[in-house]
Amino acid sequence: MLATFIIFLREGVEAAMIVAILLAYLRQLGQTEHFRDVAYGVTAAFVLTLAGGVGAYFTIAHYAGSRVQLYFETVTYVVAAVFLTLMALWMHQHARTMAGELRARSDAALSAPNRWGLRLLAFQSVGREGLETMVFTLAILFANSHQSATPVHDRLVIVGALAGLAVAMVLAVMMYRLGTRINLGVFFRVLGVVLTLFAAGLVADAVENFQQLGWMGVGTHVVWNTASVLNQSSNAGDVAHSLLGYADRPTILQLLAWGGYVAASLGVARWWGRHDHARRRANHAA
Repeated sequence: MLATFIIFLREGVEAAMIVAILLAYLRQLGQTEHFRDVAYGVTAAFVLTLAGGVGAYFTIAHYAGSRVQLYFETVTYVVAAVFLTLMALWMHQHARTMAGELRARSDAALSAPNRWGLRLLAFQSVGREGLETMVFTLAILFANSHQSATPVHDRLVIVGALAGLAVAMVLAVMMYRLGTRINLGVFFRVLGVVLTLFAAGLVADAVENFQQLGWMGVGTHVVWNTASVLNQSSNAGDVAHSLLGYADRPTILQLLAWGGYVAASLGVARWWGRHDHARRRANHAA
């Protein structure tokens, strides 16, 4: 539940930011009649994403219990981890300049000779985040299916998603009303660290699937068994697994993959931050 809450909160906020800035610009220009064009783009992206996500879920569920499902799951874990990695690095790089970049894109869309600029900008923003959200949600559902296939887990995933969207909408309204007075940089930097840990868990899940498929025959020794203390299928274990990549019976290779991913991601983000800071100082001195 918490994993989908954070994912939908983060994706909802990023998608809502540009829409909120667009609406604020239109309101300042006295062109509120274009609100309808933004709504068209957002609605089209939402409908296509929802239809694609539902279709993908039931298509993969059709192969439940087979190696085909394991293949789909493994690909989903890898793709989701790549998306999260790029997302976290992008947030570290653009957290300070995000508002200015969004205003520039909004200006370009508003200067278009027809309404399609606004519609495409809204569609692109919501559609891109919707695609990422769809992949992440499928990865969470697949991870839960290995722990407990009861409908309760699926309902909690949905509740977390709806709660994340609700909070994202509240923040979107605040952005619309308050504009740049909200410190989005801090918000995205904090979420970047959380999502790095979440991505590390997906990497460990992918390694587990690779080992089950027989594609990785090394490091299969189980390091510990803490199922009696914190079972991975319990509510607390589910939260720890979704957010931190916790496993009650991890293999050596899973632990190495988790630790290596976290160290590499945070190291690159730190180097990227220093490089960006040095570049800004050089530009300021020039």
